[in-house]
Amino acid sequence: MSALEITKENFEVEVLKSDKPVLLDFWSERCAPCRMVSPLVEELAGEVTEAKMGKINVDEQPELAREFKIMSIPTLTVVKDGKVVKVSVGARPKADIKALLDEFIG
Repeated sequence: MSALEITKENFEVEVLKSDKPVLLDFWSERCAPCRMVSPLVEELAGEVTEAKMGKINVDEQPELAREFKIMSIPTLTVVKDGKVVKVSVGARPKADIKALLDEFIG
């Protein structure tokens, strides 16, 4: 499974009403560190079944970026039960990204 493209149209269903924790990757094509993190999020989407992985392009979804108060990218945010429970700013190795989720999945 690959990471979901999250838009303002599917945000409520895929994130707020999700029965699993959701890792959101706020990114942009113009951001070099984002291009390093993006493939790692995609890999985790195929490996972690207890959570969803979503990608939000801040250039295409400025409303969502504002709602989450994104000031720097990449920003990784974990949402569980409709609430932000963890935020990490900056590029991280795959193990660190998975560790963001570990406390929220079985």
